[in-house]
Amino acid sequence: MIYVRREKLKCIFMVAALIISISFVLKLLQMNPELAVSNLVERSVGGVYVQLKPDKHKVDGPKSKCGLSKPCPGKDFAFKIYSGATNIIGPQVCFDGKMIIEKDTRGGNWLGINMVVINEITGEHVKTGSFNMWNGKVEDLIEFLKSIEDGSLVLIASFDDPATKLNDEARALIAELGSSYISQLKFRDNWIFVGGKKTITHVSFETHMKNDRETNKYESWPEMIEMEGCIPRID
Repeated sequence: MIYVRREKLKCIFMVAALIISISFVLKLLQMNPELAVSNLVERSVGGVYVQLKPDKHKVDGPKSKCGLSKPCPGKDFAFKIYSGATNIIGPQVCFDGKMIIEKDTRGGNWLGINMVVINEITGEHVKTGSFNMWNGKVEDLIEFLKSIEDGSLVLIASFDDPATKLNDEARALIAELGSSYISQLKFRDNWIFVGGKKTITHVSFETHMKNDRETNKYESWPEMIEMEGCIPRID
């Protein structure tokens, strides 16, 4: 008798779970009529498997490295860079699928100019440097720039203030990497750049957002900027 009751209770529980799951699916379909049943895959909900599959985009090829909108051709290196936002959210640098500088919501470790050095041939991450251009020493930045070896790719992302301590020597060294905007970079401009030091392939990507109180998104700071692209790999 006890065994029969347990079986009945188990059956009742399964039916109830099924009804709840079906109601859940119907509710999702009512909330989003464009949601197709084929977009539902397995997920445990009271013994029945249901999961909303949020990605409606068609996959036309391999997953792009660094989340690029379109994969790079062949074996080319992919990169994606974000500047910081105000003095709170830090920058982000991804190269060939590797997150080298992670976005930091506290941001304190990446104030100023942030540089990632990559070997042009192998794509190996050589070193990273961060230089506070508000109350740091520009000499440290200059020493780092001079230490970069020929045949290196250089990725730069600004955060908060990249310009106050910059002098002519530092600007000239960055210009030698391929930057055309460095001579104009000013207090709290947002700036991201990809260049190289005597690389085989000429590489130069750059974008910026000027600090202007009349157009700034965040009062004293312009909005965050981003840039992505592909760098030819040397065979």
